[in-house]
Amino acid sequence: MEDEEAAAVLKTVGRQIKMWREAAGLTQPELGEAIGYGGEMVSSVERGRRSPKPDFLDRSDEVLGAGGKSSAMKKDLEEARYPKKVRDLAKLEGEAVELGAYANHYVHGLLQTPEYTRALFTMRRPSYTEDEIDSHVNARMARQSIFERVPRPTLTFVQEEVTLSRPIGGRLVLRQQLERLLEIGSLRHVEIQVMPTDREDHAGMGGPIRLLKLQKGQTVAHEEGQTFNRLISDPREVQPLELRYGIIRSQALPPRESLAFIEKVLGET
Repeated sequence: MEDEEAAAVLKTVGRQIKMWREAAGLTQPELGEAIGYGGEMVSSVERGRRSPKPDFLDRSDEVLGAGGKSSAMKKDLEEARYPKKVRDLAKLEGEAVELGAYANHYVHGLLQTPEYTRALFTMRRPSYTEDEIDSHVNARMARQSIFERVPRPTLTFVQEEVTLSRPIGGRLVLRQQLERLLEIGSLRHVEIQVMPTDREDHAGMGGPIRLLKLQKGQTVAHEEGQTFNRLISDPREVQPLELRYGIIRSQALPPRESLAFIEKVLGET
């Protein structure tokens, strides 16, 4: 785990598993054998060095007679697996009544398929481990629950045209991604627009934009680059981004024309 908050969750869960195991009179290898894992895995979990999978928690709950307490820790562990910056962003998105985003290099994270997301993280340099890739993919997919939230937030996206033809992960992955855009774009509380490459006037040349209007009326921006990740709450910094995003939307194709454009690209892919 890369942050203290997540590490604390792992250590707490590990200590609890150890207490239940010792109360049951089992050694680490004996518990491992009973639940289908090695003794070394049990040791790593108890020391807070490895995050137990849901199956580990469910089986240990049954063997140790924890009465559902072990299984109940799955939600906390699932959140702890995600990088801190993702947890913070997901919390903001969960409070947003409106979200607007402009993406210029690849399809926005909230719109991505699992395969597209995996391809993006697989090509990162320096390379991620398989566990790190899994963590990032799962975290990004979990954030997409925003589309099903009630009451529905208003969600708008502007995609640069090139993101619709760049074959991240290969042609099949791209086709699935375009189909996903059409599916999400058909939702009544979602609008997806395409910024054509031939636009001579373009307000988005400064890079991606993400704006979130929170329940109490405050608007914040989230900015992420190669080496930084920050939340912008100062109105003096947020207002120019709001203005810029509004102009970007006015310069892009309208939502209906954008979906027709995506369908055209899909037919050519």
